[in-house]
Amino acid sequence: MEAILHIDEKDNLVTCLRDIKKGEAVQLDGEVITAGADIPQFHKMAVKDIPAGGLCYKYGEVIGKATADIKKGDYVHVHNCESTRGRGDKKQEGGSL
Repeated sequence: MEAILHIDEKDNLVTCLRDIKKGEAVQLDGEVITAGADIPQFHKMAVKDIPAGGLCYKYGEVIGKATADIKKGDYVHVHNCESTRGRGDKKQEGGSL
């Protein structure tokens, strides 16, 4: 079974198809990427460095913005990526809660 799912060349994130352990190496297009943390199944891992404020791409679409510097191999979740699709708990520009 493949460890990760990478859909689009723009993607700087992949979906982990199984639990990935910290220090485990996975391959993407001949490049070895080492997980910087334990990453649960179906969660995201960075396959490129993303600076704070940079856009996060998965499945060819922007899914969020990095709230901190994200390094290749990092676990990407709510602690370092904020959705750009509206959270529901935060006032949107020009709108209300």
